[in-house]
Amino acid sequence: MTCSTQRPASPPLQRTPLHPLHLQHGARMVAFAGHRMPLNYSGGIIEEHLHTRRCAGLFDVSHMGQIVVRGDPAATASALEGLMPSDLLSLAAGRQKYALLTNPQGGIIDDLMVQNLGDRFLLVVNAAGRRRDLEHLSRHLSSQPAACQAECLQDRALLALQGPDAAAVLAGLGDHSGAFGDFQFMQVRELTIAGTDCIVSRSGYTGEDGFELSMPGADAPRLAGQLLADSRVQLIGLGARDSLRLEAGLCLYGHDLTDATTPVEAGLGWAVSKARRTAGRRPGGFPGDSIILTQMPDRTARVRVGLLPAGPAPVRAEAPLLCGQSTVGEVTSGVFSPTLRRPIAMGYVAREHAGAGTELHALVRNKRLPVAVTQPPFVAHCFYR
Repeated sequence: MTCSTQRPASPPLQRTPLHPLHLQHGARMVAFAGHRMPLNYSGGIIEEHLHTRRCAGLFDVSHMGQIVVRGDPAATASALEGLMPSDLLSLAAGRQKYALLTNPQGGIIDDLMVQNLGDRFLLVVNAAGRRRDLEHLSRHLSSQPAACQAECLQDRALLALQGPDAAAVLAGLGDHSGAFGDFQFMQVRELTIAGTDCIVSRSGYTGEDGFELSMPGADAPRLAGQLLADSRVQLIGLGARDSLRLEAGLCLYGHDLTDATTPVEAGLGWAVSKARRTAGRRPGGFPGDSIILTQMPDRTARVRVGLLPAGPAPVRAEAPLLCGQSTVGEVTSGVFSPTLRRPIAMGYVAREHAGAGTELHALVRNKRLPVAVTQPPFVAHCFYR
C-alpha cells in the first residue's frame, strides 16, 4: 500500500479586470491575496513611489472586497454597530468612516471602510478576508430582528487615483468638472465619470490626497485608459503602495493588524467612536467591548511604534526587537523609504520601551542592528482637509 504525498492543488489565482492592461505596461506580476497583481512596472518601485508623491498614481485595488448591506438605513446601521466600535447611526448619507470588525477577545478581524450611500451601506474590506468577513456579517445580520442582508458584489473593479494632481485629473475628464474641487475628505458620491457610473470616495488610500473609484469591472479598462492618457498619471504597483502606506504609518492587515491585536495596542483607539466608549451614548455592544474599553486610553502591555534603523540595511517583518538580551517586541513591517532615502519599519514593543528615541536592536540574520523608536507617520499625511 502506498501513501500519496501530493498536496491538493491550490485554487487558480484570480485576475482583476485590468490584468491585460498590467501586462501591456510591462508589469511584474505576483501572487497576492489569491490574485495576480502588479508588484511594479518597468520604472521600478522607487520611481513609482516618487511619481505618486509628485503627480498622480493609478492603483488597481480591484482585489479588495466590496460588500453591500441593504435594509432599512437606521436598522442596518444599528445592526452593523453590533460588529464594530463605530458610531454608524450618526454617519450621514454621502460619508464614509474607517472601521474595525472585532472578535470576542478584542482582536481585529479586519479593518475596512464603511460608506453610507443613503439606501445602502458599502463596506470595502481587505482581499484576504472578504469571504470570512461576508460570513461573519451574514451570521450576525441573520440573527437581527430587522431584515438586512449582506452581499459581496461580483464583477466590480476598484481604482485608487492618488497624489496631488488627482483632483485636477478627474476634473479634466469632463462630466463633473466642478465636483472634485469641493469634494470633502471622507465624502462619497455616486458620479458618472467619462461615461462610467462610479462610486467615488476621497480618503487617501496611500496617505496622499486621492480618490477611490468603484465601477463595473467591464468599464474599468476604458476608464483606466482615459486616466492614463493624462501625462500626470502613471500605473503604480503593490511595492510602492506598501512604501507609501508605511511612510504614512498606515497599517497593513496580516502584518501590523491581526485577530490577536486590539485597536488600542495598534494605536487605533481613535477608531472607537466616542458614542461607543464607556461614557458614550451607546457604550459597548460590540465583540470584545469589555477588553477594548478597559484598555482605553493606553492601558496595554504593548503598543505599535515606528522604528528607524541606524544603518542602510532593511529591517523586515518578524525580526525580534531586543533591549539588552531581552526580547521586548517584534517588527511587523519594514521597507526602504524613497522619500526619506532610508529604511523605516513598524512593530510592537512593550509599553515601557515605546517612548520616542528609545534605542533598541533588531535581530536580523543573527546580527543586532540598532533601531530607534519613533512615532509614525514618518512622512506627514497629505489628506485633503
